[in-house]
Amino acid sequence: MTAIITKEQRDSNACGLFVGTSGFSYTEWVEAGFYPSGTKSGNLLPLYARQFPITELNYTWYQMPKSEAIERQRRQVPQEFLFAAKLTRTLTHEIDTQNWSDQAVNYREGMAPLIQTGQLGAVLIQLPPGFHRTPPNRKYLAALIDKLDGLPLAIEFRHRSWANDRVFAELERRRVSLVSVDEPNLPDLFPALDIVTHSDLFYVRFHGRNAKGWRSGNMQHQFDYNYSDDELREWIQNKIEPMSQRARRGIIFFNNHVRAQAPENARRMVALLKEQNLMV
Repeated sequence: MTAIITKEQRDSNACGLFVGTSGFSYTEWVEAGFYPSGTKSGNLLPLYARQFPITELNYTWYQMPKSEAIERQRRQVPQEFLFAAKLTRTLTHEIDTQNWSDQAVNYREGMAPLIQTGQLGAVLIQLPPGFHRTPPNRKYLAALIDKLDGLPLAIEFRHRSWANDRVFAELERRRVSLVSVDEPNLPDLFPALDIVTHSDLFYVRFHGRNAKGWRSGNMQHQFDYNYSDDELREWIQNKIEPMSQRARRGIIFFNNHVRAQAPENARRMVALLKEQNLMV
């Protein structure tokens, strides 16, 4: 496994960096050679955990997590392995205005095995591009954060209207991490920032810069991008290093999953972090 820590990690205040990918269960990664040929889907997570110390669970966006399934996954990895998990879509994209509060309780119960063992690195509240900063949306988001209080929350905004100092101040007050994103430079998308709103955690997601495919509606086109070393170095120097000076932990995920570009870029990120006076 590859956990990145600063040279000063001996000090309790040093920032530990964890690099991984958004999701791990891609059959195309077998075809691309990241997983050995013939690997069955049930064996992907243990193999992934040999390469990276953290993963971001995507399936929890599509369906409510069940504690039994989460526990089975937890048992497949070392005790020090961490999980981040997306909040279910009925709480972010397809909001059930009548039952969202009960669903938030169900989500917390589903993640209980990771909460109890300390392996829940973060809960990702990924909001859609159409979730603008309006009074109703602000009210709902505040209520949702209150309902999930006590969990390590991180919010990814997709619309530029949330790039506001008052928003950042409120996240800091509530001890919620702002997710820094790398994505195409398109109108109305949330910008790439190095703002840390919670000293316990900063969170970075690399989506790729495929502007042509971003709004295609096809994830194979949207997330088809391979980062260059220069692009990754720029992020390390301009954002990751400064953020690491203001937080105790940083997690970095690559979401450009097409043709196993995500794990390859994650490996390169690890190598480049080492070059920048960091060590494994």
